[in-house]
Amino acid sequence: MKLNISGNINAYYVQTLCMIFFPGEKFSDKAISDPEVASPELTLSLEESETGVKVCAELTLEEKYANCEKVYPIRDDITYDRLKKIAVGDAVLSVCSEVIGYRPSWGMLVGVRPSKVATELFATGMSKTKVKKALVNDYFVIPKKAALATEVALNEAELVQKVDPKACSVYISIPFCPTRCAYCSFVSYTSKKLLSTIPDYLVALGREINKTFDTIKELGLSVKTIYIGGGTPTILDEVQLAWLLSVVEENIDVSTVEEYTLEAGRPDTITEGKMRVAMAHGVNRISVNPQTLNDDVLRIIGRSHTADDFLRAYDIARNSGIENINTDVITGLPGDKFASFSASYDKIVSLRPENITVHTFSVKKASDALKNFSHIYSVRGGDVGKCVDYSQIKAQHEGYQPYYMYRQKNTVGNYENVGFALDGKKGLYNIYMMEELHSIFAAGAGAVSKFVDIAPKGDEKRTIERFFNQKYPYEYLAEDKTEEKLNAARDFYIKHGLV
Repeated sequence: MKLNISGNINAYYVQTLCMIFFPGEKFSDKAISDPEVASPELTLSLEESETGVKVCAELTLEEKYANCEKVYPIRDDITYDRLKKIAVGDAVLSVCSEVIGYRPSWGMLVGVRPSKVATELFATGMSKTKVKKALVNDYFVIPKKAALATEVALNEAELVQKVDPKACSVYISIPFCPTRCAYCSFVSYTSKKLLSTIPDYLVALGREINKTFDTIKELGLSVKTIYIGGGTPTILDEVQLAWLLSVVEENIDVSTVEEYTLEAGRPDTITEGKMRVAMAHGVNRISVNPQTLNDDVLRIIGRSHTADDFLRAYDIARNSGIENINTDVITGLPGDKFASFSASYDKIVSLRPENITVHTFSVKKASDALKNFSHIYSVRGGDVGKCVDYSQIKAQHEGYQPYYMYRQKNTVGNYENVGFALDGKKGLYNIYMMEELHSIFAAGAGAVSKFVDIAPKGDEKRTIERFFNQKYPYEYLAEDKTEEKLNAARDFYIKHGLV
């Protein structure tokens, strides 16, 4: 796609808006030379003045053409920078919608956290009704999505308002799986050669966990949540899992942790013995993730289990005594339609897991889906919107409330991922991580630590610094970056006066 931009405009923001209408598109300031390729061309300009901004946009795609020219006067209720962003978003949406014949349900909200805007609006003193109106009128969000973002923001508010600058969470990565799902883009490994490195990986991981907790204590931080993710942590056998959980227990009294999650995402890795181990070592939340209960779809996406395997695994998890169970489902999977999705979802809701997370299928560059399922790139998403709507209406009808939400690029139909919870059962790590409410100390291959100054002094903006561990297990085993990470954490906390 060719972009011609003039004025003080964030080009990446424009590209992200365009990808709503042209998913998978690549961008250039030059025209596509291949005459057989239908490539859109967008011309966009922004003029600033003391009284407001003027934006002009033109979009051409083959014989289709649209243009708009609008003036936005300065307003007392929003900043000048936000006014410019709204103006640009409105212009791009206007011409793209006219050419494509589609209006996105999230309007000009392109970020990972659409509820963040609602939270910011609440912080200005707006009522619930006014926040919804602002999302509709200024950000062009359709009313039902505006209501969803508002509800999520309200349900997160209790945690957001009780920010503790001396709190943190710990993430532990087990980047191995029994098989690789076709849609997966996580750093997870399945070959026999790589799986054979698990014993050595655990030894290195144990060292990093020990040093990480030592630094957390040194900095005077309290650990609110622990999340063991992957990959599939329950690919570990009972002895390995017990050893890993013992390492954690040697560093902290896990009974003082608000939430201790073990990702048991693949039903084919769950056994009664592993659940006993988890329960004995203080785990109080697990994820058992079927994604769908349609066996044909499970085969298409490369899952090595059946719907019956999930039901067996869920029963084991429920009988283990672990008090909080999450299940993940995905709308828009290749081969799945509304009838089979709704049947899967109804069955899962009937099991009454404490959390249900509904994802929208997303095509990732690092996933096999990009090669095998490229046809699922879809602006409108077929009946995915119907599936998403059904999941949200059904969840709230059954007593679940939306408590966190995020969005990804290249999702089918540009829809969202939403976590639902029964009363008092919110997934706390999800909120702390997504809303960046405190630092995350992450250990293991592919893990990303985030150091957060949540309460800056004066007019300073909140600061976040990230530290990336080695991406691949063999790199992780070859080089120990633990001290580099922990020194970065110390420097951050000293620099911002947090110790």
